[in-house]
Order: sequence, then C-alpha cells, then structure tokens
Amino acid sequence: MEQNETSTVKRWLKLSLASPPAMVESISDLMGVLSGAGVEISADSEPQRITGFFPLRDDTPAEREAIVSRVGEALSELFSLYDRELPPIQVETMDNEDWATSWQQFYTPFAIIPGLVIRPSWEEYRPAKGEKVIELDPGQAFGTGQHASTRMALALTRECCQPAPPGRVLDVGTGTGILAMAAALFGASEVIGIDNDPQAVRVARENVGRNLLQGRISIEDTPLEEIQGPFELIQANIVHDVLVAMAPALRRLLAPSGHIVLAGILAGRQEENIVRVYEDLGLAHLRTLHDDEWAACTFRLEK
Repeated sequence: MEQNETSTVKRWLKLSLASPPAMVESISDLMGVLSGAGVEISADSEPQRITGFFPLRDDTPAEREAIVSRVGEALSELFSLYDRELPPIQVETMDNEDWATSWQQFYTPFAIIPGLVIRPSWEEYRPAKGEKVIELDPGQAFGTGQHASTRMALALTRECCQPAPPGRVLDVGTGTGILAMAAALFGASEVIGIDNDPQAVRVARENVGRNLLQGRISIEDTPLEEIQGPFELIQANIVHDVLVAMAPALRRLLAPSGHIVLAGILAGRQEENIVRVYEDLGLAHLRTLHDDEWAACTFRLEK
C-alpha cells in the first residue's frame, strides 16, 4: 500500500466483542460494512472475538465516540434479530503503520461469483477459460469483494446486463470500484462511479487503470445531486439509511425500463422498508437475494 493512501489516517480504532457461535459470520460481515477496512476473527479464544478496524482521520474523542455509537447501534439491531443482548464492546487504538499491510497475507485470489475472479494486485493468477478477472488493491477503501452484499450485488448486476448490457451505468458509493469494473466487464458501454471519500476515489481510479478500463469507466467525487442521467443501470452497495435518503435522486436518474441494484441491507425490517420506499416511487420490485442476514434487491422503472 502506498504511503499516500494512508497519510490521512492518523490512527485506528479497534472495536471487538465476543460472538455467539451462530453469529460469527453475521457480526464479521456487519463489522466489514461499517469499518470499510478490515475484520479479524480470533481463532484461539472461546467464545470467538470479532474485531473491526476503523480509520481515525482526526483522532479526537468526538470522532472515537461517534464511531463507537454508530457501531453499537448497528450491532444492537443485529443482536435483536437473534433475540440476544449485545455484549460489551472493547475499545482500543493502534498506530497506522501497524495496520497498513498486516491484512494482505490473508487476501488471496478467489471466485466471488461463478466466472468472476478477484485477484489482489500483489498475487499471481492464471484464469481458466472464460473467466473474467478483476485485479484489485483495496487500499483503505471499502470493497474487497469478500462481503455477502458485494457478492449479491455482483450477481444481480450480471443479471441486469443479460441478454443485452446497459449503455450507461452509475455506481454510487463505488469504494474500490469493484462493481463499476464488473459492470464494464459484463458489457456496459459507459460507467460512472462516484464516492464522497477522496481515498476511495483515488483507489478506485488506480484499480480502473490496473484493469485497463479507463476508456469506459470514470471515477468522480461529484455529488449525487449534480450527476446527469439517465442511466440504464444504477447500483448502490451502501447502507439502509443512505439508500432510503437517496431514493428520489436515484429514481430521477433512472432511464425508462432501467434497473436499480441495491445492497448493504439487513434482511427483515430494513429489506421490507427498502422495498416499500422504492415501490412508492413507482419502481417495480423484481428480485431479492439473501445471504445469511443480508439482502440485495433489483428494481425496474416501468415505461
């Protein structure tokens, strides 16, 4: 990881908690979404402990308290789905240089969905016949491809690109650019990825260049409200509250008969609310995928 990718992160906040055996995967998934960085699962403790790493850009008490509060609220909602009480959350800090490269040893090439392989930029991989490969360096942007929400978003995106791929695609909250690059590999003519995190924009642009897709993909920090449509496909793998808030803007940008793929949603109440909000805007709910406690949805704007 290059120094300019870590320069705006002063330290890291480590939040860890004991996990019931049945919740190890769901807690680690949620921590991954919330942190956008890394998650550690202990192998030598009983019960297992899940640790999430959160970047501290100001390293102030207010920033630390805001992260702890946000994570605590999300974990409380998750534990309520299992009718369990949230255990104590242990809070620690660590220096930037201790975190920066330690996770790379655990990140190796893998098939995220059938026929699509994610290859870390520091790993060698020889694709099988017909496989598509995305070379990826996550940096400190969210989107390694290992999260259930990313897998489902990719599966739904591929469905929306068949049999005829879309002309224009908008990827909101692009992170590492993984969904934007997949849309291009699935045949989209033009893809715009946007993110309000400068590090994500930088990392995504580098990843697009690595994959020689800069001719079809542009990565911008343009606010959603300033984006000009229409788009035949819009994809957003974020979190429930943001997906609800941006619903009118996404509806405005969608072309007739266009599709929206939404992910980062907890199954149950969040999923039901997303469907209600987007159907109220005149979109038809086509399909929902589930992976453990996560959901991803496809909507279409009827002509």
